Amino acid sequence: MLDELGPLLDIRRFLEAGGPVVKILLAVAVVMWWMILERALFYRRELPSLVAGAIAQWEARTDKSSWYAEKQRRRVLAETERRIRGPLPAIRAFVAVCPLLGLLGTVTGMIQVFEVMAVLGTGNAREMAAGVSASTLPTLAGMVLALSGMYPMQRFQHIVERETRHVRDRMTLQ
Repeated sequence: MLDELGPLLDIRRFLEAGGPVVKILLAVAVVMWWMILERALFYRRELPSLVAGAIAQWEARTDKSSWYAEKQRRRVLAETERRIRGPLPAIRAFVAVCPLLGLLGTVTGMIQVFEVMAVLGTGNAREMAAGVSASTLPTLAGMVLALSGMYPMQRFQHIVERETRHVRDRMTLQ
């Protein structure tokens, strides 16, 4: 039974050793990866019908050359791009915030080290090591989270650009 709980106990120890900032990073990671998974499912399941619907909406028009047609084309393109893009700006923000939260954890951990030094002096190596650990673990967690979110974010950005270009190319003015 303990072997099955081993990874959970390791995570718990990591959260305790890293301090409150690591717990905040865990919450950010859950939200960020929830959005990443939502986008991945959206691109796999709903994107083809969204693109086909936008193109079909344009193809159904009889007037494709007037000023009004151009405005409608722009509206359809903007709405399609907005729906394809979805929460990508929020994912990008989470990727950018993770290292900053890690840095905040570093600062709070070092404050803990300085408090131990002020109260107990440099003779209590165990307490100082706990503070150093609390200062390095949030940095590590923040960097790992940022790196783990960068690839999906870049991949999704590529999909947005490719599909938007595809829709724009198919919706030609005549």
